[in-house]
Amino acid sequence: MKTYLPKIDTQRRSWRVIDAQGAVLGRLAVQVADALRGKDKPVFAPHLDAGDFVVVINAEKVVLTGRKETDKEYMSYSGWKGGEKYRTVAQLRATHPERLLMHAVKGMLPKNRLGDRLLTKLKVYPGGEHPHEAQQPAVTAYKG
Repeated sequence: MKTYLPKIDTQRRSWRVIDAQGAVLGRLAVQVADALRGKDKPVFAPHLDAGDFVVVINAEKVVLTGRKETDKEYMSYSGWKGGEKYRTVAQLRATHPERLLMHAVKGMLPKNRLGDRLLTKLKVYPGGEHPHEAQQPAVTAYKG
């Protein structure tokens, strides 16, 4: 018996809008990563890009549990000696709140070219407005 390989129709990708207001960061990131990969579709295959485009609004209102707002740190490195920078969640939320969700979702995607391609289908906006109304996105409820 042969293994069934689904034909992925790139013209049939849909757009989803998820409101992150009051959502827990990790639980929201799982839902977004599954939608990007297409794990909620019957044509899912781990080596294919079968997912939808995902637009997340109100990313600045995402919630972290416990003391992560002050204790959790994100490190960046410039490549130079002494070029490490550590930022807490509160500092990152003040400057670039969309990067919190981008970083969490990126960690849940494959670490290869497929993961890079999937991440380009994620659009995150700190406020409640987004410029993707022409794509007629369907509003998806946060299941958390």
